[in-house]
Amino acid sequence: MTEHRTQPLVEVADLTVEFPVGAPGSYVRAVDGLSFTLAPGRALGIVGESGSGKSTVAAALLGLHRDTGARLTGTVRVRGTDVAAAGPAELRALRGSTAAMVFQDPLSSLDPYYAVGDQIAEVYRVHHDVSRRAARARAVEVLDRVGIPDAVRRSRSRPHEFSGGMRQRALIAMALACEPRLLVADEPTTALDVTVQAQILDLLHGLREERGLALLLVTHDVGVAAESVDELLVMRSGAAVERGPVADVLAAPEHPYTRALLGAVPRLDAPRRRPAAAVPVPPARDGGSADGASRAPVDGGPADAVGGPGDGLGVLADAAGVPVVEAVGLRREFGRGRGRVTAVGGVSLALRAGQTLGVVGESGSGKSTLGRMLVGLLEPTAGTVRHDGLAVSGIAPGAQMVFQDPTSSLNPRRSIGESIADPLRAAGERDETAIRARVAGLLERVGLDPGHYDRYPHEFSGGQRQRVGIARALAPRPRLIVCDEPVSALDVTTQAQVTALLAELQRELGLALVFIAHDLAVVRQVSDRVAVMRGGLVVEEGPAEEVYGAPAHAYTRQLLAAVPALDPALAAERRTARRVPVPV
Repeated sequence: MTEHRTQPLVEVADLTVEFPVGAPGSYVRAVDGLSFTLAPGRALGIVGESGSGKSTVAAALLGLHRDTGARLTGTVRVRGTDVAAAGPAELRALRGSTAAMVFQDPLSSLDPYYAVGDQIAEVYRVHHDVSRRAARARAVEVLDRVGIPDAVRRSRSRPHEFSGGMRQRALIAMALACEPRLLVADEPTTALDVTVQAQILDLLHGLREERGLALLLVTHDVGVAAESVDELLVMRSGAAVERGPVADVLAAPEHPYTRALLGAVPRLDAPRRRPAAAVPVPPARDGGSADGASRAPVDGGPADAVGGPGDGLGVLADAAGVPVVEAVGLRREFGRGRGRVTAVGGVSLALRAGQTLGVVGESGSGKSTLGRMLVGLLEPTAGTVRHDGLAVSGIAPGAQMVFQDPTSSLNPRRSIGESIADPLRAAGERDETAIRARVAGLLERVGLDPGHYDRYPHEFSGGQRQRVGIARALAPRPRLIVCDEPVSALDVTTQAQVTALLAELQRELGLALVFIAHDLAVVRQVSDRVAVMRGGLVVEEGPAEEVYGAPAHAYTRQLLAAVPALDPALAAERRTARRVPVPV
């Protein structure tokens, strides 16, 4: 309604953006004839898969494609300013007092050498003729506004001294310093755990209420959009396929692509996939949390043979039911003396063939440290790791890991085929014909073209690179794979494809999987049992249906309450409830 009564703050008409590629004069179209408006004080969410053109549109609003070689047609106006025709001074003013942008990765957006407060003050001085002292005072003011505790002292900290959520708050503070009318947020919560994500979304909502900010939110997480915006614009291949009030689009999507996108969103209330093998895992043997929240034991029994003829890539479960991996009293400390930090403080668990254990918790809870100890990448300070009943030290045979960022875990100077072949050569395989045949089979098994052996990581999408990482993990025929945030950087449809692939491989090969993630909805979909970690301890552990359906620990309930809801009305209720501190 407001949009029809008020001059739009943002007007985009028939926007087309093309980027140069390959031979001179060749272009690829990223945005194709997009049009939309955004009124003051309103919030528009742009959602779609990776490569749909979402971030390209966001950058166009601030003229960030200028001098990049990109070719733009159509019109982009922000508060009456034609972004394409604006001169340097006009564009600088636009980026300060009219519009500001919050990027996905705050660590790469902040200078590591300068204090956070100094960086915010410098931005303020670029747009306002004030003294250094006044700029510093402004920096402290906005840091305090976005919830940075002890803002005067923390303004002198450098980015590495902030947590991920605090760095994102600092970027929002920098964007707010010049009192913009429009905030463009490009995937602002992608790398954050659910509680910090909820805090950032609540902060954005509060700023809109207080300051009348307009918000353009770019995200691949439909749940995040449902929590934050008034209208939703769905993009595919550079074009808009659907737009409307967020409640209407989510409740009754009209376009088949929108329906497919929503269908791929993991949900807490969706039916969970059936376990690959109905074999119970013994409960944690460290006595659980101080308040007795760990679940009661379930009756154990011999493991059934799992898997099938497959293609010879895996092994059958041990008929004796010996756990594939068992941790007893695992503890890991970092640092020395007064600087010593306990990352994992005494965790016990067991996992048999054909089962998935989900490990959830906030950043810093010890999830990744635990995973690395299970495969032998980290030696425990105390405790024991057993594989197939035998205590191991160092890299465990039969255990592999799939990491969060497939780009950084693959050598950019080596072909994907060579990266997959590395574990085979490390195991002593010398027959190059056999190696290439094995790699070709693995590529085909994870849904990639066997002929792509000689291609390099940059030639693949994020989801394809993660498939390469899974193929590499499968190469030495492991019995255990630890997946550390394997889908956190992927859009929902690619995420669904990767988790479905892991489930299929598990059923076929009898793998034991440890699935570490901050996305509780994803973990529920893939896990037979779930362990909830906080402060290096398992505070709750049990069958997935019980942990999610009737959580015993207040911290688990807090995590579940922070999961984005696809119902905007429910999201509003949860936002109100989160204003009341939850005892833990």
